[in-house]
Order: sequence, then C-alpha cells, then structure tokens
Amino acid sequence: MNLDEYKNNPKTAFLASSYEKLVKEESETRVMAEKDPAMKDLVDADLISNLEQQKSILADMDAILAGDKEEEEKPNEIILEIRAGTGGDEAALFAAELFDMYKKFAESKGWSTKIVDESKNDLGGYKEVSLEIKGKGVYDDMRWETGVHRVQRVPETEKSGRIHTSTASVAIMPIRKKSKIVILPTDVEVEFSRAGGKGGQNVNKVETAVRLFHKPSGIMIRSTAERSQNANKERAFIILTAKLEVLKAEEDMKKFADLRTGQIGTGDRSEKIRTYNYPQDRITDHRIKESWHNLPGILEGKIGPIIEALHEFERTGKTGSADSEE
Repeated sequence: MNLDEYKNNPKTAFLASSYEKLVKEESETRVMAEKDPAMKDLVDADLISNLEQQKSILADMDAILAGDKEEEEKPNEIILEIRAGTGGDEAALFAAELFDMYKKFAESKGWSTKIVDESKNDLGGYKEVSLEIKGKGVYDDMRWETGVHRVQRVPETEKSGRIHTSTASVAIMPIRKKSKIVILPTDVEVEFSRAGGKGGQNVNKVETAVRLFHKPSGIMIRSTAERSQNANKERAFIILTAKLEVLKAEEDMKKFADLRTGQIGTGDRSEKIRTYNYPQDRITDHRIKESWHNLPGILEGKIGPIIEALHEFERTGKTGSADSEE
C-alpha cells in the first residue's frame, strides 16, 4: 500500500508511522510462524490483534483525509466584502446595514468575526468594508450572498417622500488551506502605512497597515486588523489569493455557463440577487423567486429562513413556503 498521501499530511503522519510499524511486525510474526509451527496458536492471536489495529488506524486516517477534503470544498473561513454601489450616501448607509445584518447572523451561529479593513463616509456608512468570518459551515451558508443587493426606500433626507433605489455589492471569498494560485513576488507591490485609529493610540504611531497591489489583475488589498506589520502582510496575501481564486472561478463559470442549469444564480458579483423593499416591508430573492416580510427583523440578522430556502432550492430545485415573488 502507498502511504505517501498519509505521510505528507501533518494530521496523519504519526498514524502512518504507527501503521508502517504494525505492517513490519505482521511480516516478522508470519516469518516466526513459518520457522516454528508450534507457536501457531500464539502467532494467530497476535496476527488478529495486529490486523485489527491496522484496520482501525487506516479507517482513522481515511476519515481525517475525508474531513480535509470536505473542508476544502466547504471552507470554515471566509472574507465577506461589501461595497457601496449606486446611490451615494444612501448606498453607503445600506452597505453598513448589510454589514450589521451579516455580523449579527454570524454571532447567532457562534462564528467569530474580525474587521480586516473599512472605509466610512461622513454619515457612518461604509464605502467599503471587509469582514473575516470563521466557523463551522460558514462558507456553506454564506456562499450564495455574492451579488448586488438593492434597497428601495425613502431616505431620511428626502423631503418629497420619493422612493430611492440604491445598491451595494457583496462578495464572499472562501479562505482555503490549499490553493493552486501562484503569486509571483514581482507581480505584487507592497506598501506600509499607519493604521487608522482614534486619539493618538499606538496603532497610529507604527506603520502596521499593509497595502498590496497585484499588477496583473489590478486587485488592491489593504489589511489593518492585526497589530503587527508581518501579520497584516500575511493576512493581505491570504485575501489576495482568495480574490484571485474567485476571479478564476468566475471565469470558469462563464466558460461552462450552459452546464449550470438548476444552480442558484451565476455566482457573479454583478448579478442582482436580492431587493430590500421598505414600503412593502418585503425582501425578495430574485434567483429563487421567493419573498419574506419583517424586513427590520431580517436586517437584525435573522436571515436563517432565507439561507435555508437557498439550501432547499439547491437540494430539490423547488422553493419553500415563503411568499412567491410578485
């Protein structure tokens, strides 16, 4: 049996060594039995015990590798990126509401969150914000959130009562333990600066913030969450890799678009996926043509029914019991 796959995985390397030791002992025991038939009964008992241990260790190693494969397909860490779209300040305020919604949903699931970088406007809205979320099942639940989210409402500053439409784009980027993306050092410009903060804190006095510019793709990453320059640099490269993987996945999906029947949307960040209609107290997911009421509650993080409806649609191709899109 080829044990290379087990030996090369840090989680199974020790077990692989134990397995090899058992195989060697089995061989020696069989040789002993051939030399001294009188020991056959004792040797048979040893062989049975040995083979049972081998079987158990092999099952454990296969389970670990299967778990790694599942985690690779459905990672337990993502970067959630939200950008204000059309609508000026109103779009930035909507982006902030989406941020709060996802953060509260993450907290309700027991996932950990950390802001990687943020850019606010004067009203406290987000021009752009990146949030790291870690927890079991996070990518499996959040992967369909990528796309354009649209809000329809009367802004507080609107005196005539006219309904405005604004948008914000959401991107879900899985952080995978293994990546096929190769980033050449010559393709990346690295800059260091002071991380923004309040009131002369130490974070303002040291150049811990890191900005990466990936020249071939034009992608720019900024990481300010960590306390050290090296930690922010490492985090920025992880995010850059995730973004490049998403770009490649989008390209592949476009090539094989005709094979994607029955799947939820295109997975493209430019696809309009959801409308939040304040006058009608309704949120509609356009991909599965379902609507839900209680918009304030949903924006408080209660998006579980929407996530479950998307899971159900993926499993069966059918919608659940929520209102159909009008």
